[in-house]
Formats: sequence, C-alpha cells, structure tokens
Amino acid sequence: MKQLLCYGDSNTWGLIPGTQQRYPWGVRWTSILQEKLASRNVRVIEEGLCGRTTVFEDAYRENRNGLRLLTPVLETYAPIDGAVIMLGTNDCKAYFNLSPYQIAKGMDQCIRRLLTVIPADKILLVSPLFLGESVWKQEFDPEFNKRSVEVSRELRYEYRKMAEELKIHMIAASDYASPSDIDQEHMNEEGHAALAKAIYRALDEIIE
Repeated sequence: MKQLLCYGDSNTWGLIPGTQQRYPWGVRWTSILQEKLASRNVRVIEEGLCGRTTVFEDAYRENRNGLRLLTPVLETYAPIDGAVIMLGTNDCKAYFNLSPYQIAKGMDQCIRRLLTVIPADKILLVSPLFLGESVWKQEFDPEFNKRSVEVSRELRYEYRKMAEELKIHMIAASDYASPSDIDQEHMNEEGHAALAKAIYRALDEIIE
C-alpha cells in the first residue's frame, strides 16, 4: 500500500468554522480523499495542525513551526510515497508581518525537506485559501489585519514560481473553495468536498 502524506494547518485538520471542533470523517477533505483513493491502494496520512506555519515560531502557540515538525513526521510514517502540502495562512498573521515572498521562502524550505525522501514528481503543493475581507475584525480573528488579506491573495503567484523552479505539482485551493462567512478563514463542508475533488484530480499523475 502506498502512503500519501497530507501536511497542513487547520484547514487540513478540518476545523469547523466558528468552533474549536473538527469535522467528522467523511466531511473533512483528507477523509474524502482517502475514500476516493481506497480502491487505488493508497493510505492518506492526515497531518493537519491548527496554527501551523511554514518555518516561523509563534510566541503564543508552541510547536507550530511546520519545518521543525516535518522531519519527525517523515520519520514516523516512513516510507512515504507522495505528499500534499498546504501551508501559509498562519504566516499571514499580523504578528509575523511577512511578505508573500518571505512566506514562499518558508514553504520552499519545507518542500526541500520533503525532497530528501520524496521525488519532486510525487509532491503536490497547494496554495491556501484567500482570507475573507473581514477576517481581521474583532468578531472573527484579530490576529490578522487588513494587509493579511492582501498577502493571502498573492501567495499563489509566489508558490507557483517556486513549484516551477522545484519541478513539483501545484494547484491553488482558492480556485476551488472560499472561507466560510462564519469566520472568514475556514472552509465549510462544500469547500472541503470541492477541494478534495480538485486534489484527487491533481493526484492522478502522482499516484500512477
């Protein structure tokens, strides 16, 4: 059986908008993907963590540096045959004050770590959702600001350049799903279903 690592943040974990709860099996995109891939003898490793960044340390939440945690994850689940990675939303927080280019450089380090154990043609990079226009307001998530929204919208361009350079596959989650109006940040059930479908299609070449 082949193993496919899905590495990401709360939208990979499956956080239900406006709560701290997780969508059940069959609703979150990683589980839908597993059901689609079951007949192809592929096991999906769900590795989502709320608040996870690419390479940056969050002073308010421990163990959220994606690069730092990636090595033990790769060792724990070895051997891994392919990977889907979707990070960058949390890097947009006002606390970090990063440009799209800087966030992409962080993702570049994560991809290069994956490349130590997974061939380039078996890696799918997913640029994250756009943040909602009002995500920074007090009733949603004031860890973000107005600039965060702009940065989230520019990530896909920087990610695409990196994917071309590293010769990996890439899609943009923002082409298929939008954040819920409830919290301006996380996908609703329809978004999870749409993203699962898009990733499944993109994986055809990777799985084969």
